[in-house]
Amino acid sequence: MAGEIAGMAHWELGFDDRGRPDQGELNTLLAEVPARGVTDLMMLTHGWNSDRRQARRLYELWFGQVPGLLGRAGASAAGLGSVGIVWPSKRWADEPEPTAAGGGPAAGLDVAAPAPAVDDPALVEDLKDAFPGEERAQVLDELARLLTERPEDAAALARFQTLMGELAGEPDAAMASEDQGELALVEDEPEAVFGRFADAVPDTGEGEGAAGFGDAFGRLWKGAKEALRQLTYFEMKKRAGVVGKDGLGPVLGRLGAAAPDLRIHLLGHSFGARLVSFALAGLPDPGASPVASLYLLQGAFSHFAFADALPTDPGRGGALKGMASRVGGPLVASFSEHDLAVGKLYPLASLSSREDAAAAEDLLFRWGGIGHDGAQAVQATELDLGPVGATYPFQPGRFVNLNANAIVNRGGPPAGAHSDIFHPELVWAGLAAAGLVRR
Repeated sequence: MAGEIAGMAHWELGFDDRGRPDQGELNTLLAEVPARGVTDLMMLTHGWNSDRRQARRLYELWFGQVPGLLGRAGASAAGLGSVGIVWPSKRWADEPEPTAAGGGPAAGLDVAAPAPAVDDPALVEDLKDAFPGEERAQVLDELARLLTERPEDAAALARFQTLMGELAGEPDAAMASEDQGELALVEDEPEAVFGRFADAVPDTGEGEGAAGFGDAFGRLWKGAKEALRQLTYFEMKKRAGVVGKDGLGPVLGRLGAAAPDLRIHLLGHSFGARLVSFALAGLPDPGASPVASLYLLQGAFSHFAFADALPTDPGRGGALKGMASRVGGPLVASFSEHDLAVGKLYPLASLSSREDAAAAEDLLFRWGGIGHDGAQAVQATELDLGPVGATYPFQPGRFVNLNANAIVNRGGPPAGAHSDIFHPELVWAGLAAAGLVRR
């Protein structure tokens, strides 16, 4: 049966890594949404949280603000329900939880809390649930050993990169249309790849001593660790697309059939933004889409994903070309220059050392993420994220990029403000996009 968040009906819906839904949860959702007379259903998807507990906390923090904000607008939560999507993603153990308890803005968290101290072997060991299988476990064991020993040896760095390639397996075809990052990580010269990542992440003093970061090899091993982190993110990025297209997309179609007047509002954070976006591609009947709005919170996928024509290759479109037409209302993307995860590490992973270094700024734009500067090449309107009560000129089928630099700005390296999303201003903008408060 449905639970509640702040008095609103709330359901959970889990998927496995192949996009197969939890049948019990799905059956409950399909039966109870129409039975309860839900007219508007907000479906929020987490990013690289690693378990259901963390996802639940995210949904409590976000949806818990909704009734109060509706009340301030003189609106009611009657007919409104929420769903928290849970999928098998992965957060590195040395990164703060996106929902860490503390004293943060309006939602009871502190996104600037220091990251937990975890040594390199434990970090890599913790990745085994993201890369299952005995062969991959052996690869991870060797990666952990190399990170621990950090030999002053170019051959060891090359071996580390080779092991990363074995861990990754075959690149994803859909991702290849968005970026070349996975190939660049494992095919470019290792010293060039690891050097880029070493320069991107501030020196925290980690590893001082036998292989301190004042020396060349220490710097490269620091970069190797960050490159491995990015490879993990690529794995989660692939999974988000699969779960969205093969899992959530068909579920949306079934919800629309079960409740023909239902308006579904898709919201996604980080790779969850990719998941809900790819759900549009998985709709069984695009002409009968129940999706009424799409809200991407610091999205960790290509800012050209929805483009009809890529600026660098006008003969090709983005991976989600034409999918905006499957949204009956507005498409909204928040972005912030303080989001280091998509502003630095994401595009750096896609750069090739074979490209002209003098064009680095243009290349960072070419491979940029939507959470850094919004949706590109889609004739988007750019506006500042306003206060609670602000009105927005949202239009059906059109993108609005919300500049959140002044609000989404808390969090340290490596991710920066990527998870600083629990602001009432952001929640209000989502309600406005859904038409639940005045736009």
